[in-house]
Amino acid sequence: MTLSIAYLGPQGTYSEQAALAYRHWLASQGAGDAVELRAYPSILQTIRAVAAAEVDRAIAPVENSIEGSVTVTLDALWQFETLRIQQTLILPIIHSLITYAPDLAAIEMVYSHPQALGQCQGWLLRQCPRAKQIPTRSTTEALEHLESAPTTAAIASQWAAELYQLPTLAIAINDQPDNCTKFWVLGTTEHNVGQYTSLAFSLPVNAPGALLKPLQILATEGINLSRIESRPTKRSLGEYLFFIDVEASATDPRLQTGLQALMTCTETIKVFGSYSAIPITPGPKAEP
Repeated sequence: MTLSIAYLGPQGTYSEQAALAYRHWLASQGAGDAVELRAYPSILQTIRAVAAAEVDRAIAPVENSIEGSVTVTLDALWQFETLRIQQTLILPIIHSLITYAPDLAAIEMVYSHPQALGQCQGWLLRQCPRAKQIPTRSTTEALEHLESAPTTAAIASQWAAELYQLPTLAIAINDQPDNCTKFWVLGTTEHNVGQYTSLAFSLPVNAPGALLKPLQILATEGINLSRIESRPTKRSLGEYLFFIDVEASATDPRLQTGLQALMTCTETIKVFGSYSAIPITPGPKAEP
């Protein structure tokens, strides 16, 4: 039986590297005889593919150590009722400046995904202060603009540069050396075992102490929060959803008790599943 996995394409993206690493991990676990990777042109389309049952799973970036959350992933997780987190993996990210330009002074435009541009802001300010930064749907899509003029550049992986046989002017241009992106493996099956559990909730009122109550419940149960993030509900200005990652499995009695108590002080609460982190190494190669 073939397992189909969606990722943000085209070939050469960091999302594909994550998908390849996940496929390698599946093979090491003896899970399935065949895995088919399918590229989609945007993160939202990648996630929608698994929600619509076009594929079995999807690999989606959710957080970067420099730029923070990938908000489209969080919003989609709340929007699509059937989505559940199956696993998480953390990919080291090393950006390169790929261009036909002879030197940095010749570069007038830099293309890349907004996350990649943000992760290299300091370097770009120092080395290409006059260059216009233009967002694309993926780091690989940015490479399509290089042949139009020798004054253009793209930020992508060195692997992508080698894959498309493009020249590199600078390597490791991200602002922090320990640059990593966390990806979620999303599916539609319940997954309640793992080191972490992700959930989100909205509040019934916008009043002093409204957020304190749910946080106090988790603290009382001795459950540690590893992450909390707010996102607009998209209903009214000033209304927010709160996404939380906790260090406990959904099967943990403490969390089960906490979830029951949370229902008394939240408007809507959704549990996205429990999961563990998959150890991976950088630089997996795509097959021809």
